Amino acid sequence: MAAETQPDATTRESRKSGALVTLTRRIENLGETGFAYLLLTPVFVLLGTVALYPLLRTFELSLYQNLVGLGEAEFVGIENYVSLFTGDANRWLPGSTTFLPGVSVNGTFPFVHLNGLLRSALAVTLIFTLVSVFFETLIGFGQALVLDQDFRGRGWVRAAIIIPWAIPIVIQGMIFFLMFHPQTGFLTEILAQWGIVAQTNTLNDTASSLLIITVGDIWKTSAFMALLILAGLQSIDRGLYDVAEVAGATRWQRFKLITFPLILPTLGIAILFRTIQAMRIYGLIDSVSSCTVVPSLSCMVVETFNTQRGLSAALAFVTAAIIGVVVMVVIYQQYKSGDI
Repeated sequence: MAAETQPDATTRESRKSGALVTLTRRIENLGETGFAYLLLTPVFVLLGTVALYPLLRTFELSLYQNLVGLGEAEFVGIENYVSLFTGDANRWLPGSTTFLPGVSVNGTFPFVHLNGLLRSALAVTLIFTLVSVFFETLIGFGQALVLDQDFRGRGWVRAAIIIPWAIPIVIQGMIFFLMFHPQTGFLTEILAQWGIVAQTNTLNDTASSLLIITVGDIWKTSAFMALLILAGLQSIDRGLYDVAEVAGATRWQRFKLITFPLILPTLGIAILFRTIQAMRIYGLIDSVSSCTVVPSLSCMVVETFNTQRGLSAALAFVTAAIIGVVVMVVIYQQYKSGDI
């Protein structure tokens, strides 16, 4: 018996040794780039697992109809998504139907018939993101250009602009809440007279609250954009400006031909970061007004989680997908322009 098994064991050992030798030779024959990717493979696997597992778990939960406190979850397939895009999900959060009803065309959305909940959340999120990121980039760029110059007290000014960004969101929200509260706000009456905000119940009016929250976010986050852009400006070779000045280039020509093209990659990254953050807006809305008045996508995820976890998971997955698409588009544009 022992005489029959000994050759098999020897054969298996020989095969293992042969496979190991073959694998070792293949690794040795890898090029420099291939070997680098091989070393990075464990990191890619780890990052991919950490990044994808929560997303896949959220998608799995979105396939269940989970009434909180009413027994086990029931598998309903894509019913939550159907309800979200075409059905009656809005009945779980009636207050979300009040914003921008006019975005529909003949009762339907131009691209797909979204229900009130998702339509309102998309409209609020996109408007907030576009307006806040645009003005934060503009103001941050201006601040960075000023801080890039040599002047007395520049260090103090750099420290000062960070203060709004360093304030916690809840405290910032309370500041703007008190500024625009009907009883304590000193700006409400002035802005109401100019027709900028509602005369009464300013913080319960969707358009007025969205304006106040957007201004609050611009006030806080412009400094963050300024710091990112300033880092890009500091990396530009000063010798280029000296050469351009000797050649007789004006200040505008130096900005147009040197500063702006060289700062574009940094600007793209800064806009990408801010866009992602803006699309997740929640804390400032909850502090200044409420999620039913200003229903962003993240707000809807939190609000529906208390009653419909399956629907909340579907909303979270759709939100993540939208943000993912935005990120991929920006990265693709950066790749096409050769910035990455």
